[in-house]
Amino acid sequence: MLPQVTLPIPGQKSQALARRLHAVESQNITYLDAEFPIFWKRAGGVNVWDVDDNRFLDFTSAFGVMSLGHDSPPIRHALEQQASELWHAMGDVHPSERKVELCEMLSKLTFERWGLGRAKTILCNSGSESIEAALKTALLYNGKPGVLSFTGGYHGLGYGALEIGGIPYFRKPFARQLGRFSMQLPYPFCYRCPFEVPDTFRLEGEHFPNCSNFCLKNLENQIEEAIATRNIGCILVEPIQARGGEVAPPLDFLVLLRRICNTHKILLILDEIYTGFNRTGRLFACEHNKVVPDMICLGKALTNGFPLSVCVGRSDIMDAWPPSTGEALHTSTFLGNPLGCAMAIASLRQHSDPQTAANVRKMGLLLRGALKESQHPAIGDVRGIGLMLGIEFINAQKAPDANLTNQLMKFALRKGLIFLAGSPAGNVLSFAPPFEISAKEIHFAVNCIQEYLISFAGSLS
Repeated sequence: MLPQVTLPIPGQKSQALARRLHAVESQNITYLDAEFPIFWKRAGGVNVWDVDDNRFLDFTSAFGVMSLGHDSPPIRHALEQQASELWHAMGDVHPSERKVELCEMLSKLTFERWGLGRAKTILCNSGSESIEAALKTALLYNGKPGVLSFTGGYHGLGYGALEIGGIPYFRKPFARQLGRFSMQLPYPFCYRCPFEVPDTFRLEGEHFPNCSNFCLKNLENQIEEAIATRNIGCILVEPIQARGGEVAPPLDFLVLLRRICNTHKILLILDEIYTGFNRTGRLFACEHNKVVPDMICLGKALTNGFPLSVCVGRSDIMDAWPPSTGEALHTSTFLGNPLGCAMAIASLRQHSDPQTAANVRKMGLLLRGALKESQHPAIGDVRGIGLMLGIEFINAQKAPDANLTNQLMKFALRKGLIFLAGSPAGNVLSFAPPFEISAKEIHFAVNCIQEYLISFAGSLS
């Protein structure tokens, strides 16, 4: 269904709730101003209704979580059935049957499917926790504390995840308490190249047929130097950066990292918390490059609405953890919550259907094509894969224009569209709708963006 809103947005009930929230919540959490936010009341499919009964199109999947749509019937049924039997168990002491089923299913969909035998899983609550579980596992496996990560990377906000995060806004206030065991390298970014690409692609007598070859050779040299001078145990990377602004690197980037890890016997950890489960048109984004990690971190769309994440790894690596003596080294109160596990099992059944990925590829091409047709000087770049796309907005000097992106996001909200801004500069309008988005809904959103650019953004000439 298309949006149906009555101005002003936010409405009176949302405004009243904003005032109440401001009085009782830390002021750093929810962004509040005269035009933001709306307060959600219910949702279904691609639609969200707020407390003032306005209907919106959700182009965020609620932070990439609701990939299978708001109120997916199979997942709702699994939740209701599990809730009628058992809400909570004792995850690392007396777990539920659902925990076993989920771990078995994750093994089959990852390392067994990739031909590497059974995998083992650590269940967590948030994406940040799964990342930190992977970092702990790497240290136990090879004893090397150093981690290579990348600029623009977002891996959560726990202290371990912050240490390897590549967005200064989140790191800087807490830098004095971080462990300093990581080193960050430039993430290959074709639109805003972090390397000084020469006019001719020549370096020390070598000829490079295109800039991606030069980029990857430059990056390889930096990685080799880091490994030679630091005690590096793993490389952690997003196959495609999400919060970093829908940045898709050159195709051989992951291939390069896999080769380096094999050569130096260090671990490749993929953060697919956002990109996993068909968001890019493949079950996992690494499958576009036919690269298999040593560990993979997953979350968000895993359950389609319950706080559950996982770190899945090769059995020999995960067995670096000692057997439990009755006190687990890494656990939590809600580990393997049966409600979340039941929802994840139902979600994985849908994601395992090849038609799910095929539909994402089809609608992603439609959305990308429509965005590419939007011509305006403020559009610097349209990029991404599947239903994970972004528009980078720029000013007359080609610099990031976060203000335009923010104002467009608010304009769209008044039109009935929910968007998020991404990238470290905040100038990328992100598109990550539920997979059941229709062609009519896509064209409505693109027309809304064009309307704003024509009527309000003006000319950058």
